[in-house]
This record gives sequence, C-alpha cells and structure tokens, in this order.
Amino acid sequence: MLSDLKNIERISEALEANYHQVQHFISDSNWDARGVIDEVAKNVSRSLPKQTLTGLLIDESGWVKKGDKSVGVGHQYCGNVGKTANSQVAVFGCLSNGKYASLVDSRLYLPESWCQDSARCNEAGIPIEERDFKTKQSLAIDIIKHQLSMGISFDYVGADGLYGNDAAFARSINNLGLIYMLDIHSDQTIYLQKPELILPERKSDKGPSPKRLKASTPDTTVSKYVKELKTTEWKTIDIRHSAKGVLKSRFHFRTVYIWDKNINSVEERLLVVSIRKTKDGEEIKYSFTNASLAQYTEQAIAYIQAQRFFIEHSFKEQKQILGLDQFQTRKWLSWYHQVALNLLVGSFMLKEKLLSQEDIPLLSARDIMEFLIFRFYKEMTEERLLAALQERHRKRLKDIDYCYSD
Repeated sequence: MLSDLKNIERISEALEANYHQVQHFISDSNWDARGVIDEVAKNVSRSLPKQTLTGLLIDESGWVKKGDKSVGVGHQYCGNVGKTANSQVAVFGCLSNGKYASLVDSRLYLPESWCQDSARCNEAGIPIEERDFKTKQSLAIDIIKHQLSMGISFDYVGADGLYGNDAAFARSINNLGLIYMLDIHSDQTIYLQKPELILPERKSDKGPSPKRLKASTPDTTVSKYVKELKTTEWKTIDIRHSAKGVLKSRFHFRTVYIWDKNINSVEERLLVVSIRKTKDGEEIKYSFTNASLAQYTEQAIAYIQAQRFFIEHSFKEQKQILGLDQFQTRKWLSWYHQVALNLLVGSFMLKEKLLSQEDIPLLSARDIMEFLIFRFYKEMTEERLLAALQERHRKRLKDIDYCYSD
C-alpha cells in the first residue's frame, strides 16, 4: 500500500524493475541533481499563482539515522523528533503563494566533525569545495542567493526562530534588498525606546575603568511585553481566504529595537505578534520584520507572518506521503539524487492541485497518490477510493470550520 512505496526495494517491486538498476540510478549514476533541483524551482515559480505576495520560506528538517556512515550524520538536534538524536539535517527552501507551496531547494548540513575529517569526507564522496563548515544560517543564505541568481521571483523571505534570533542573518537578508519575516523566541530581548550605548562612569579611583557598554533605556522580553498589552491594543485581521472562509487572527504591531552585542549595533525592527485560534486552544507567535507599515498594509504583514505554515505542511506531505524521511543512501551524490527526485514529485503534486483547484479545492498529496495507485495498480475499488477521499475531506472541512470561525 501507500507506505510501502517509499524505499528503493518497494519502488523496484512496484515498477517491476531491477533493484540493482534502480539502486545504481539513485546512488552512483552521474546525472545532475542540482540541475534537476534548479528546474524544479523554475517550474514551481512559473506555476504558482500570483494572487498575492510570494515567499521564499526557509526551514531545516532532519532524519534519525542508525550508525555513522550516512553523509552528514551526527548527534545533533533533529526537529523531526524534537530532541538531539543521531541524525542528518538539511536546510530547505520553499516557494509559497496563498495556499500553494512546494520545496524548491536544499543544502545538507555538515557538522564540524565531518568537515575536519578528510577520510570520512572522501568515503562519503563529498566534493572538496563543499567541505568548509557552514552554519544552517549560512546555508539558508546560499539558498536565497542561488534563487536570486536564477531569476526566481519572490517578495519576502520567511524563517523560524533559529534564524530570527540571529541578527547577522537578518542583516544579510536586508543587505540583499529583501523583506524578511523571521519568527523569534519568546525570550528575545527588545527595547521599546531606542537606546544609546554608553560606558558607565567610573564610580571611584580604585579598580579599572568600565569597559562594557550599557544601554541607556531598559530592556524587556517580547513575552513580558505582550503580557502587559491591553485588549484594545490588538486588532483582528483577515489573513487569507480559503475554501471555507477567511482565516483570522489577532495582531499587535510595534516598532522596537535590538542590541546586537556581537558588533555593538542597535537596530530597528517591527515586532509582529499574533494570537490564533487552534484545535488545542490558542497559539501565540512572535516575529521580526524589516517591512514597515508605511510600505505594507497590516493585512499584508499579517499574511506574510502566517505563510510559514506552508513549509511545515510541505515537509509533512513530503515525509508522510513521498518518503522524504526514508532515505536509504549514504553518500553525498545519492543524497542529492534522492532529494532532487522528492522535490520533482512535489512539484508534480503542486501542478495537480492547481489543475484541480476549482473542482477539488481540498485535494492533497495523499489524495493524488491514492488516485495514482488506483489508476496503475488497482489496489482498491473505485467505491473504496471515493469513500476514503470523502471522509478525509469531511474531516478537513470540520477542522477548517473550527479554525476559520469567528
């Protein structure tokens, strides 16, 4: 069934193909994975509707692994399980517009221990030029610059707290002339008034003179600041339209300042805070953006903040339906081959959703996969297929009714 069609052995069986030939195609054949990935990005960019602002969304994803042979594997934080684990981690880029999105780029993260081990890199087939250590933030900037170099058009960059709490990352995007919307952690320090950085006066003739700068205004954290807000300081804003209505959240906007102590720089940010109704209660999100309310409407900024959901949704579809988390490859080339094929199938799923948006607005990757299985393998009756689709769509509508209601 569906879950069986995710690894090389099961794919070979389903296609009635020679296992070793399929293995060679994935692992050793010399086809250009980067070329395929780049074509995926171009096709997705052309396919996405231009109904509203298009975002390049950045996030990392991980795969728990056994042993120490898989390229890039190490004891590191793995978001897939929410803790440190023996895993591979990669940074992805995703193009999104409205309710449509697809992964378009990826960079495998190599821990420092790998970059310092030439023998291990040789065994995994890592090219010499790829062995310099890069942080996940640096890999994300590589993705952004690469998309720009290909002429891929997007209106803003979105990312989670790993990137939002890194002031240097935000500056890099700003220096590229791009708008960013970066989630931040609840303990992020902010200043409500722009501080001057001063050296405290020496209190006595004894001891050394003060060398550490201090801010002239008090700081706070975003969570403490939000707790003090009054009801009247929140606005209910329509975020986006869906098949069942308008998604709404409560928002608060405030110009704040941060002090990057690494370079002793005070920088302005627009703080965006939202509270959204969910099935489990309420979800609060904090973000920084360099967009200003003079450039963008509050609704546009609210929409941009909410769009990061779609890279998480893309990961979910890729892993649960398309097998992105079931890599059976150990080397650099085969890892990128498998990613390229996953992204290619993801772009196919996007086009099918777009072609069916009028007749089947809730069409999902799982639905498409089951249609394909029915079409080619007849593993279920037409009646069973339609019943399963109707039940899933009924549940989706129920969730939408709850989250989109006033």
